Amino acid sequence: MIINVNGDVQNKIRKIKLLILDVDGVLTDGRIIIDDDGNESKHFDVKDGHGLKLIMRYGIDVVLLTGRSSAVVKHRADDLGIREVYQGVLKKLEFFQTYIEEKKLDPENVGYIGDDVVDIPVLRRTGFSVAVSDASAEVKEVADYVTERPGGRGAVREICDLMLKVQGKWDEVARRYELE
Repeated sequence: MIINVNGDVQNKIRKIKLLILDVDGVLTDGRIIIDDDGNESKHFDVKDGHGLKLIMRYGIDVVLLTGRSSAVVKHRADDLGIREVYQGVLKKLEFFQTYIEEKKLDPENVGYIGDDVVDIPVLRRTGFSVAVSDASAEVKEVADYVTERPGGRGAVREICDLMLKVQGKWDEVARRYELE
């Protein structure tokens, strides 16, 4: 199995117990569709969702954190079994600091995936920071890792697979799905 990241990044990934994701532009492709009746929809990638289910199955918790509020996000989280969804959070760093303190987590045990400047304060404080390939240039500059895939189009799955491989859990996944 080839892991295409340097040793420093691998060391950061090995410590991750929790992955926090921004939603719009990370878990979705960033498009928000609103019909004539005001109903909102978003595009989610099924492979990203399966990746999240895999890392949760293998011991990495997942939290969704977004500045917007949308029933669609709650529905998707419920579908994936993600219990912690925080919407309408405009001060993400303040939330992050309070959250890890309450959960008694060290920042080095937390990964974060973002795409825009509002994510930078949290990206700078987590143990493993990720920018999706179509993130703003400023986000890419501070990230430990930039995905090959864009947000909402496989970036999250890429990170989930990478984490499972670096943490030595991929062989179990392979056996479960007879990938060997």
